[in-house]
Amino acid sequence: MPPRTSARHAVPSITVLDRQFRRYLDFLRFEKNLSPHSLSSYSFDFAKYRLFLADKGITDAAKVEEAHISGFIDSLHMRGLTARSIARAMSAVRGFHRFLIGEGEAKDDPTQVIDAPRREKSLPTVLTVHEVDALLAQPDTTERLGIRDRAILETMYATGVRVSELTGMELNSIQKDERLVLVRGKGSKERLIPIGGSALKWVDEYLRQTRIHLASRGKAKNILFLNARGSKLSRMAVWKMIAKYSAAAGIAKEVHPHTLRHSFATHLLEGGADLRAVQEMLGHADISTTQIYTHIDREYLKEVHKTYHPRS
Repeated sequence: MPPRTSARHAVPSITVLDRQFRRYLDFLRFEKNLSPHSLSSYSFDFAKYRLFLADKGITDAAKVEEAHISGFIDSLHMRGLTARSIARAMSAVRGFHRFLIGEGEAKDDPTQVIDAPRREKSLPTVLTVHEVDALLAQPDTTERLGIRDRAILETMYATGVRVSELTGMELNSIQKDERLVLVRGKGSKERLIPIGGSALKWVDEYLRQTRIHLASRGKAKNILFLNARGSKLSRMAVWKMIAKYSAAAGIAKEVHPHTLRHSFATHLLEGGADLRAVQEMLGHADISTTQIYTHIDREYLKEVHKTYHPRS
């Protein structure tokens, strides 16, 4: 007969809610490839949400109602959280409940009609042209994988593609003679993006010196950018690659794949590109999404004025 556990040392029981949170975090980690920093933020927000629900006696997220969500928002207000922090927590909670519906564990979304406080849209991190040059110069192009990495960085900055679009590129995606790249974006929508000579040069180097060796190790068939085992490159691998090279370049900003996309758009607009053309290249369905870069452009113009105008 196993020894009895005293009440004082009883192991807390794992609730249905705990398992649901754990499965959603696993989904974010393995399916969505969120960074460790983002996962930590989600876990922090879920800890507050779990404590609130536990206080209400709820052990299964399927039992959560709209009144609970409103109460949770009120509790965050009472704790003095900013509108930005509350909006972030609500984004996590909303994603969690939608995940449960998709998994068939809940029928209703209690967050559907609940509005979180509106937060100011923050400007994305953008690299200067000098920082981009420093980043692109980091891969050791005397090595095969260094050539691949240089080709990837050049392609991302030259086209502004999302990391998922980059890893999904095929051998026929780059139309060298036309100096265009065929990209399959969100919703499988296709668009053509111009690509410059520097990126084309490094892609050609990669195809001649690196890919032919990588392809012999795996079964990636028509995928353009391969990992060391000859398989399709993962989004997380690209994320880690960019983080490594940005640190080596001495860039103090937090740099990730989307930073190159932001920099691509901002540098085009600073150079006088038309907003509609940038929208088309980025694959934005709504021009309002692209307009955030005009705010960055204004900040740049103000900085130029402040630096060079004699009476600023």
